[in-house]
Amino acid sequence: MKAPLRLTDRKREAIVQAAIAEFRVNGFEVTSMDKIAALAEVSKRTVYNHFPSKEELFSEILQQLWTSSGKLQDMTYHPERPLRDQLKDLLESKMQMLADSNFIDLARVAIAATIHSPERAQNMVSRLSEREESFTAWVRAAQLDGRFKAVEPAFAATQIHALLKAFAFWPQITQDADVLSTTEQNAVVESTLNLFLGWYEIPAP
Repeated sequence: MKAPLRLTDRKREAIVQAAIAEFRVNGFEVTSMDKIAALAEVSKRTVYNHFPSKEELFSEILQQLWTSSGKLQDMTYHPERPLRDQLKDLLESKMQMLADSNFIDLARVAIAATIHSPERAQNMVSRLSEREESFTAWVRAAQLDGRFKAVEPAFAATQIHALLKAFAFWPQITQDADVLSTTEQNAVVESTLNLFLGWYEIPAP
């Protein structure tokens, strides 16, 4: 049985949920810490005790959504497993995150917020990119094992994530397209695997 949240944890969760609601409806610039405090039914001081700035609160929300929308699979390289199986785990997990409507809504807010602040854009992109670093290490390990062609690992990581986002992120962000159905997600994952491994995988002798 899960232990009940402490009062301070309940307040923190209330702040996060209130911020999600405010950012989705009003955007980053219009939303204030006062509005978030009022909606969360806590004092403004309590909000700042948990989150020193609105930027940090927003970054925390994106990080939580990334984690809760579909926890990424362990991307430790496993020499005994086929490359396709390992990559499929990663891509399916990534798709779960991209199919989360809350994540898409907040991503729209984030992009709008960064237009007026290059520094904020750099911070947010940096936070989100941390989750993709593990794949760069995976590519490097596969290369050392002689199963992956010579390429800059970060370049390959950017490629594979871009293949997914071309169908499951940017159309939803820029054209208000529907989140992909399960069938569509599977088709994108399979196509991405075929393209990516067809170019980079070194066949077994």
